[in-house]
Amino acid sequence: MGYNELTPFEKEMEQTLLEMKSALQSKISKSDTDFKNLVGTGGTGDSVDIASDDLASKKMEAIGKIDAGKLNAINQAIVRIRNGKYGVCAMCGKKIPEDRLRAIPYALLCMPCKRKSER
Repeated sequence: MGYNELTPFEKEMEQTLLEMKSALQSKISKSDTDFKNLVGTGGTGDSVDIASDDLASKKMEAIGKIDAGKLNAINQAIVRIRNGKYGVCAMCGKKIPEDRLRAIPYALLCMPCKRKSER
């Protein structure tokens, strides 16, 4: 599917997703630099400092995994836009309402299916 064949809503969502992707990549890059700086200073403090650094590194690693998952979801949504499958629930195949997609542009499920999947 060519770019010109996208609906105005799909173009808007693609732009939103690309902006989200860019912001998230910048955040991940900064977090990665912060993490490397934190790890690079290890071994210089007392046991409280080391424990604090360890906790901070675990927290940054967890945030990194969450951001990586979100980045993956954003990338998949961009692919769905480009292959004409954006806005279709992955479980039931029904159209996901535009309001839901505006709130979460990388949503894979409509709300009824999302609720079912959380049970």
